[in-house]
Amino acid sequence: MFSLLPSRIHIRVEVSSRGGKAARRAFEFGRTYVVRPKGKHQATVVWLHGLGDNGSSNFVRILSYCLVLFGSWSQLLETLPLPNIKWICPTAPTQPITIFGGFPSTAWFDVGELSEDAPDDVEGLDAAAAHVANLLSTEPADIKIGIGGFSMGAATSLYSATCFTSGKYANGNQYPANLSAVVGLSGWLPCSKTLRNKIEGVEEAARRAVTLPILLCHGKGDDVVPYKFGEKSSRVLASTGFQDVTFKAYNGLGHYTIPQEMDEVCTWLTSKLGLEESSSS
Repeated sequence: MFSLLPSRIHIRVEVSSRGGKAARRAFEFGRTYVVRPKGKHQATVVWLHGLGDNGSSNFVRILSYCLVLFGSWSQLLETLPLPNIKWICPTAPTQPITIFGGFPSTAWFDVGELSEDAPDDVEGLDAAAAHVANLLSTEPADIKIGIGGFSMGAATSLYSATCFTSGKYANGNQYPANLSAVVGLSGWLPCSKTLRNKIEGVEEAARRAVTLPILLCHGKGDDVVPYKFGEKSSRVLASTGFQDVTFKAYNGLGHYTIPQEMDEVCTWLTSKLGLEESSSS
């Protein structure tokens, strides 16, 4: 069963500018699609789309031979054998994207290039992570919560994981969500160079890093977000104290998903979230 949350949500983030004045950067998030659990509600997972897509977009670029069966991430998630999960599929803001020469597109944050030295859009990442946390803020206390995504959505999920671990966003505001699992498909870890500084010497951050389960999956044939970025993200997380990181590689897989990958996501989520394996309640 599908439902819609309010179609427009505005978030304003104060960004320091030259001269000591604060500029306001507005983010207008699009429609949010919700897939209700078919069985007993045990977990809620926010699933984030990639660059240029939306919460219920057609994903010709994402699925290959399964395209005839599924038309959107929300529709795909509804078919997974995970009846105890409520899926929330938000839509990113439309904003100018540097890698597109400033042409506007739906994106969780701005991106110029994928390289070791490319700057991170920390303001955009904070706004996206705050939006996701807000979507999870009304979930019952006994419901386990997680975040997952594809490509740029995976990057946003991993950034949210680092905010949860450190207990705050890069702007210093408290991160409120209590994450139980994070999934990233064909993505990368933003702000990887500063992650160690967030964890080392902070007892609570180190404890959260040890216990937070993270699943990373990446195709070796990915020509959009190269495989090396997924592999390096896994290494960086492991080296900074994240002890429950699983990395899955797929020979020949490009920048899309396949049934084998989604099957492994289902198995992993069932285990890490402690879900009932029955088809209904």
